[in-house]
This record gives sequence, C-alpha cells and structure tokens, in this order.
Amino acid sequence: MKSTRRPNVERTADMRARLIAAARALFVAEGYAAASTPSIVAAAGVTRGALYHHFPDKQAIFHAVLLAEAEAVGTAIAAAERPGMSARDSLVAGAGAYLAAMAVPGRVRLLLIDGPAVLGREALHAMERAHGEAALREGLQSALAEAGRMDVPVEPLAILLSALFERAAVAAADGMAPDALMNAVNFIISGLFPQGD
Repeated sequence: MKSTRRPNVERTADMRARLIAAARALFVAEGYAAASTPSIVAAAGVTRGALYHHFPDKQAIFHAVLLAEAEAVGTAIAAAERPGMSARDSLVAGAGAYLAAMAVPGRVRLLLIDGPAVLGREALHAMERAHGEAALREGLQSALAEAGRMDVPVEPLAILLSALFERAAVAAADGMAPDALMNAVNFIISGLFPQGD
C-alpha cells in the first residue's frame, strides 16, 4: 500500500507559509509591537514548538514576512516590462507596478513604517537591493544611456527616485488618488528622460 503522507520538505514549507501568513495578518492588524508569538501560534493553529522550530523569535518571523513582501513587489516590477519598450517607458511601467504592488493592504505599513523601525534601515535596504531596487538601478542605467546622459551618476538618482516612489506609496495608502500620483511620476520621469521624435 502506497503512503499518502506528504514529504517532509513539503510539510515544512507548508508550515512556514502558514506561520508567515498568520504573522502577516497580525502584524498588519495590530502592528509589530502588539502582535505576540502566542497570538501568531493561535492564528496559525499550531503549537508554540512549531513556531520556534521555524523561527527563533518574533523578529525572525517578521523578517520572513517582510522578505516575502519585498519579493512580491520585485516580482510585480519585473512583470511590468514588455519586449520593445523604451527604457523610459520601462521605468514608468515599473513605477506603476511598484505603486500597484504597494497598494496591497498592509504592505506600506510592513515595508515602509514598521520594517525600518523594527529591523533597521540597513536590513530593509538589503531586501530592497535584492529585489525592486536592483531593477530601478538597471532601468536608470538604460534610460540614461538611451538619453545620452552617461554623465549623470546612477546611485544618487536611484536614491532620490526610490524615495519618491516610497513617498507616493505612503500618499496612496493615506488616500491620495493613485492615478494622480502616477501622472506625477510619469511627468517627472518624462522630464528626466525626454524622448525625441
């Protein structure tokens, strides 16, 4: 008779995903400080031992939640690029994808408010560098080359545009119309990288 028991690797991945989903919901609803490991365990329907088998403490599971969020944002940005797009249009599409991805309920709080406060800016920068920020730098390099502006340093421009996108995401979460924000972003990028006829 064939065993119906799932492989251990699959069960481990499912348990981690369950814990991360429960923790995410609590971190969004209550904030990092108020969410407790007992509440995460109860929401996930697992034992405390199961939580600590996968995550040594609350900060570790919070880190895992943020990593999943950053990966989702990076994936959305990468999916926005289409073959044949100009570098400038790719930047605009990536900005739109970033704002749409950040509109997922709770994501602004997790990545832009609680994340830096709990894990520190450097830990968040490491996540950003591995995901959306890398795409932004590559896009800027291509757009600068396309515009014949290789004299403009990429790093400060990436820092400034990243701050602009983050502030736009916060403004959208606070109720500003996403279309108005996207029009402003498009205006700024078009001004930085005008296209000739």
